[in-house]
Amino acid sequence: MFTGIVQATCEVLAIDKKSGLDTLQIAIGPDLREGLSLGASVANNGVCLTVTRIDDDRVFFDVMEETLRLTNLSKLRVGSQVNIERSLTFGSEIGGHILSGHVHTQAEVDLVSVTDEHYDIRLTVEPKWMNYILYKGFVGVNGCSLTVGEVTETSFMLHLIPETLKLTNLDSYIKGDSINIEIDSQTQAIVDTVERVLAKRFAS
Repeated sequence: MFTGIVQATCEVLAIDKKSGLDTLQIAIGPDLREGLSLGASVANNGVCLTVTRIDDDRVFFDVMEETLRLTNLSKLRVGSQVNIERSLTFGSEIGGHILSGHVHTQAEVDLVSVTDEHYDIRLTVEPKWMNYILYKGFVGVNGCSLTVGEVTETSFMLHLIPETLKLTNLDSYIKGDSINIEIDSQTQAIVDTVERVLAKRFAS
């Protein structure tokens, strides 16, 4: 489990591509490597991956074909910056909201608006996912726990503060890029439950 508070952006040093499997080599600093062991879970752009090897400052992760299909990890290149968060430990402060590291879909960057006063990104997703993305609700965006701004039937706005831009890779995205989206599980459960209850009521 994760909090959606990205701890660092780390560089992709190498990608070993095999049939149905990519192995990522990520440069992770000493602070984040402290206590890290084989088999540990680490969120990469919001995707929960298992540590398969540690070699000095290089941490290795295997990415299966299904994960590559569903997430933007397939678009990584050597030199890409990845949002990194270690898994939640018992007793830690939760500053964001609970994320599982299981990405539901990808959103496309539709607009980036930057002025002296704001840094806004508008993302479009399939309409079925907008049922769970609510104004002032939470959503996981490349592993970042963010508050949703204005919503339409197919899109939503993010209003990013300087601290978020400093600690994450979100300022590197431009129109047409894809960003990993994890829906808030509590919101999804509530919406699905209400829809089932209403469907049964009107069907009777």
